[in-house]
Amino acid sequence: MAVRHHLTGFVRNLSDGTVEMLAQGSAEDIEECIRDIEEALAGYVGETVIDEVPPDPKYTDFRITY
Repeated sequence: MAVRHHLTGFVRNLSDGTVEMLAQGSAEDIEECIRDIEEALAGYVGETVIDEVPPDPKYTDFRITY
């Protein structure tokens, strides 16, 4: 979904069972991606917390990391 919305960054599962995603792109693309994720995974997403951070140019694509 992140690639479809032209985002860069990463997503990963954390040891406590939560999922961390760093997404960079336009505010509109990020909002649409989050909305798509929440709709597609409605039964699995309990809470969404969004923190804004400065862009990091080292992310040039979107990856699943471990």
